[in-house]
Amino acid sequence: MSDPTPTRRLAAILCADVAGFSRMVQADEEATLSALRDRLALVIEPAIAAGSGRVVKRMGDGLLAEFASAVNDLQARMADANASLPTDRALQLRIGINLGDILGEGADILGDGVNIAARLEPLAEPGGIVVSAKVRDEVQGKTAATFTDMGDHLLKNMATPVRTYRVTIGHAATQPMPQTDARLSVAVLPFTSLGADPDQQYFGDGVTEDIITELARVPVLRVASRNGSFRFRGPDADLPAAAKALNVRYIVEGSVRRLGPRIRITAQLIDTETGAHLWAERFDRPADDIFEVQDEVVRTIAGTLTGRLQAAGAETAGRKVEEDMSAEELVLRAEALPWHQAEGLAEALLLIARAKAKDARCARAWTIEALIGYRDWLWNLSSPLSRLEGALNSARRAVELAPADFYGQLVLAQCYRYSGAHELADRHLARAAQLNPNRPGVISCEADGAMLSGRADEAIAMLERARAIDPFFEPSWYWSSIALMSYCARRYGDALAAIRHIDAPDGQDYALAAAAHAMMGDESAAGEPSRCALAMAPDFTIAAFLSRNPFRLEADRSHLEEGLRRAGLPA
Repeated sequence: MSDPTPTRRLAAILCADVAGFSRMVQADEEATLSALRDRLALVIEPAIAAGSGRVVKRMGDGLLAEFASAVNDLQARMADANASLPTDRALQLRIGINLGDILGEGADILGDGVNIAARLEPLAEPGGIVVSAKVRDEVQGKTAATFTDMGDHLLKNMATPVRTYRVTIGHAATQPMPQTDARLSVAVLPFTSLGADPDQQYFGDGVTEDIITELARVPVLRVASRNGSFRFRGPDADLPAAAKALNVRYIVEGSVRRLGPRIRITAQLIDTETGAHLWAERFDRPADDIFEVQDEVVRTIAGTLTGRLQAAGAETAGRKVEEDMSAEELVLRAEALPWHQAEGLAEALLLIARAKAKDARCARAWTIEALIGYRDWLWNLSSPLSRLEGALNSARRAVELAPADFYGQLVLAQCYRYSGAHELADRHLARAAQLNPNRPGVISCEADGAMLSGRADEAIAMLERARAIDPFFEPSWYWSSIALMSYCARRYGDALAAIRHIDAPDGQDYALAAAAHAMMGDESAAGEPSRCALAMAPDFTIAAFLSRNPFRLEADRSHLEEGLRRAGLPA
């Protein structure tokens, strides 16, 4: 049977998608998809029908609908449905509405009227509506709404600019959805192909999609969806406009170029509020195995970007008045402090306590409280075992609040590891790696597990891989870990070389240096670092040091004990 003859008519066209849908799916796919199905059946479709409209088609988390008139209360009904939900589980629509000619072709509709509505939708904020001037002119006086002029927008594939208006309805929840931390919001725009080969553009799109997927694994980042980001394609994309439309502060953009047998990929991170370039990198790789190149570049970019974004967020949070800071911002400020210093540790714990007072269900606060406690016990040989036990309890609470947060799983794994519960540690570390396999922090904890399980050479290679993924990855403990791993691998010269990289060695670093000298047969050279160890940590004992290194193999424990004993350190 042939299709019915196309018909032309005037209609209001509505395009909508769910803001933050990718993030919500990443956190809990089954619950999010179920919630979307329920919202469509119980709220969205009845609201559209009540406005004498119909849903033309669904497109993933979006939909296209048409109305006989442009008056509708869909956002108000969505707000009512969201009222009983926590902010991070609320389904917030972005809606674009246009009034114009459409071409009906069977059940589908086509034409510029539809295209304009689709281009208006990403300009809306979560929970908001953007309409064309035609809609504003049609509904003024017929609805309790106010219209804020957003100026002319030159929409993609449109020959002339379209006057746009932001709609505010007399309903509290139609305002933009509050973000937990807008400073850590990012969009990855399609990487631009700088050649004529269409396969090159496919490759660039693949890199972009994979970076979005990797960043979406990180709970402290809010990542714009692929559908939203891909509306801003091309080297001339207006970055401030894209950031406003996607409700993000940071933009990642890049390019792909084939140069004979090689591929060059560039990427940069931009703060759209200041225009500053926070990071940029170029990757030149052979094009022999295109998918292997793609995986490598994505791992490196995603691993580096996460650290740069969090550093930028911490810097911004540090400039705010504390009373105006959210729980998440207080945690960011605490994370940026030097915990190995008494003043930094005390201030960090105070900030975490204030974050928990503002929001007792802030999983990140519990995670960082656990991390601070675990590291304080690890670094401070006089810290009682109850410090580690308290950290373990905080980590359990963090995972209870946010089981899909890889960072909470990671910290819980470390607390279990250093409590000697290696099987439980392995289980939670595997879950963290499943949630976010390419984070340097995950790889470094895997390296810890390998070292304590008798695989020191493998552990060193893992830490080196973490540095390869993120060149900025050099936490304060990095060279101390390399030193201990090298000692365990019987590479005593490498252990001493690693300790020389440490800016301010502590008592444990000096003790390890003494042990390395002693195991090389030079007890006289061990004397000076032994004296430094006892000067910096007067309560140092071999037993306390060994308790901070719960080896699974007795041979590894005995090997470290032997070196410390030969160096003349107290039992």
